[in-house]
Amino acid sequence: MIRLLGNWCLSAIALLVVSRLVRGFEIDTLGTALVAALAFGLLNATLGLVLKLVTFPLTLLTLGVFLLVVNAFMLELASGFVRGFHIRTFGAAFWGAAVFALLQMILRLLIPNGK
Repeated sequence: MIRLLGNWCLSAIALLVVSRLVRGFEIDTLGTALVAALAFGLLNATLGLVLKLVTFPLTLLTLGVFLLVVNAFMLELASGFVRGFHIRTFGAAFWGAAVFALLQMILRLLIPNGK
C-alpha cells in the first residue's frame, strides 16, 4: 500500500515536471496533479490495458513507439475528467507522454521499489 501511494505521488510530481517542460500541457496545482495522476492511473489500468492489447501488433511493428500514442490518448482522456489539467494539442499530449515515460523510468532507477 505504501509503495502504491509513493508511486502515485511520484507520478503526480512527474506530471508537474512535464507541465513545466512541454508547451500546451498544463496542470494548475499539486492537488490537480495528484488527481490527474490518479485519473491517468485508473484509465491506464482499465481502458489502457484494453487499448494496449488491441494495438499490440502495431506496437510490435513500431518497436514500442506506438505505446506513446496510446499513452498520449490516455493523458488527453484524463485531462477531460480533471479540472485544472489541460492538454491543448495531440502533439503536446504525445510529447508529454514521452517526457512522462522518461521521468518515470528515471524515478524507478533512482528510487528503489522495496524488492
